[in-house]
Amino acid sequence: MGPLNGVKVIEIQGLGPAPFCGMMLADMGADVVSVTRLDSGGGQRVSERGKRSIALNLKQPRGIELLLELCEGADILIEGFRPGVAEKLGFGPDACHSRNPALVYGRMTGWGQSGPLAGTAGHDINYIALSGALHAIGRKGERPVVPLNLVGDFGGGGMMLAFGVACALLEARQSGVGQVVDASMVEGSALLMSMMYGFKAAGNWHDERESNLLDGAAHFYDTYETRDGKYVAVGAIEPQFYRLLLEAVGVDPEALGEQRNRATWSKGRDVLEKIFLQKTRDEWCELFEGSDACISPVLSMSEAPEHPHNRARDTFIELDGILQPAPAPRFSRTPPEVLHGSRTAGADTDKILAELGYDVERRTVLSAEGIIRHLVPDA
Repeated sequence: MGPLNGVKVIEIQGLGPAPFCGMMLADMGADVVSVTRLDSGGGQRVSERGKRSIALNLKQPRGIELLLELCEGADILIEGFRPGVAEKLGFGPDACHSRNPALVYGRMTGWGQSGPLAGTAGHDINYIALSGALHAIGRKGERPVVPLNLVGDFGGGGMMLAFGVACALLEARQSGVGQVVDASMVEGSALLMSMMYGFKAAGNWHDERESNLLDGAAHFYDTYETRDGKYVAVGAIEPQFYRLLLEAVGVDPEALGEQRNRATWSKGRDVLEKIFLQKTRDEWCELFEGSDACISPVLSMSEAPEHPHNRARDTFIELDGILQPAPAPRFSRTPPEVLHGSRTAGADTDKILAELGYDVERRTVLSAEGIIRHLVPDA
């Protein structure tokens, strides 16, 4: 059982970062109940793995009452609506805390619960644009590169929310009082940029893209195309690793000048570009196997699960026929485990309501009234 075994979480169905947070908690052993709409489709989503599903009509007072009853026995609630929406529906923090004062109420938004932009729409790209993260990613003289939706939705959003509710839960178990966790993707992605802001304050980071140590300007920290049209990643930052790199490719370190002298980086790049085009990606990786020169193959999503290191570590798992990343991080005594894949929306409604004391007759009435989706649980 994972380290969060015994923790009960209510997650209001959404997209992206909030479900990802719920998945992280479920991976660690928490009992996560995903509250879905009655008309939710049954699509397979990795982010729903390990969770139970109850289908409630939250536009009806009786549906809200059922949700509040669930909150009475929960440790954490997660929602990702715009500010004020949960309050309008009837399950805002005050309503939930009136039923369970120790509840940790996790709120996931892009802009945060307050501020001039709090009520406006946005997506990952908008939030990381405001934090400074998007501007920093890309090539000189070109437009910023969109880093998928990893920096805002998942790194600055879902992970920060998971960290926040875990911290608040620890505090609540000491004080007996819950609180609201306001997770903003702007602030989360800004926090991910802490090192770069520190470099900038020290005069070691420039706003112009591709003019810094870690943004592709340095020839020893970038990607290079190989003879077969694939790529290798070079990360030889430390002098001893840089020397190993140059020795392995047959370049005299003295010929390129001082490693940290920015004036030499362009020359170094020209040299390495020509060299790496002489072999295929896998030939280079074979040459550098076991070396500290910090060379790695740039793998596609199809290739990554098959890499020997990932296979040895079981970095990826197959669940319900879907290859997906395994839970992380690892624990020595309470290893996380994915108990099952995503459930059909509402599949656990009967069982969850039975746990609240609702018998078959009452559940049937609620189904007939359009308050719940009445399904037989999955096998």
